Amino acid sequence: MKFSFFKKKSINTLHTVAFYNLENLFDAKNDYNTLDDDFTPNGSKKWTPKRYQNKLSRLAKTISQIGRESAGFPPVLVGVAEVENGKVVQDLLSTDPLNGYNYHYVHYDSPDERGIDNALLYNRDNFEVMGSEAIPLIIHNDNGQRDTTRDILYVNGVLNGEEVHIFVNHWPSRRNGEVETDYKRIAAAKTIIAYMENLEQSIENPNYIVMGDFNDGPTSASLQTLMSRNSLHNPMERLKSPDRGSANYKRSWSLFDQIIVSHNFFNYERGTHSFAEANIFDEAFLAEYKGKYKGSPHRTYVGRRYMGGFSDHFPVYVQFKFNI
Repeated sequence: MKFSFFKKKSINTLHTVAFYNLENLFDAKNDYNTLDDDFTPNGSKKWTPKRYQNKLSRLAKTISQIGRESAGFPPVLVGVAEVENGKVVQDLLSTDPLNGYNYHYVHYDSPDERGIDNALLYNRDNFEVMGSEAIPLIIHNDNGQRDTTRDILYVNGVLNGEEVHIFVNHWPSRRNGEVETDYKRIAAAKTIIAYMENLEQSIENPNYIVMGDFNDGPTSASLQTLMSRNSLHNPMERLKSPDRGSANYKRSWSLFDQIIVSHNFFNYERGTHSFAEANIFDEAFLAEYKGKYKGSPHRTYVGRRYMGGFSDHFPVYVQFKFNI
């Protein structure tokens, strides 16, 4: 399906797709249905409207700059994690400088007990949503109870005239141990594979973009399970390094934030997108500039101590060349 109005924008041939874990983007209101008490004015973190607005400003500035140096404009698609609800996403898009662009979003409330969800931001000048849904991640703890974790956000749409299928993820954490929780993230990978297999019953060679905070690195069992589908390629794998990553815990870098694409994006045909670059957006303004955390992401909090930063993750991004 082609849309003629996209052709007028073909002068911009490089397009950025990003993912960013926003680290607890909560409003300052108490939601009695979730465990958000810490992020209220009277909560342990003293989360006030002023602090909320400061975070929105910092995140909006960051998103507007991802890939901009080479593409010339902000990302056309941004998957985000750790947003409390649709209202905080709308507040983010209403914040300068993002309010100067034609952004909209897709979001669903998930069963996560803390109330944190995934969302997709998209520029309506380049992307049109055709359909979306929240894919439940059905996993259970050792005691047999369901682990009410984040859903996987699926969005089907048209990017500059080319149909794409997007999965935004925030896989279960390692809080109870990496080995002990491996099965949860492997289950998430298998959930996506099953969904893809269903799509392929009616769609030939779909274009996939799978992004998220996977809480696992590129060589982990869960990511390798996902990559067992030969149609996928992980351009982030080459970025894995002891000296660089998307998050830093106890002075050790990890690359849990990744964007995986289908091999279709390595075909250079007119009217399609071709993979150009993958990178971590770890600009100096996003990092601690002194002290023992120097170089690590400048966080909003360290424990209960308010730092006034951005997030405990750096964004990651890929860029596609639109072949005209």
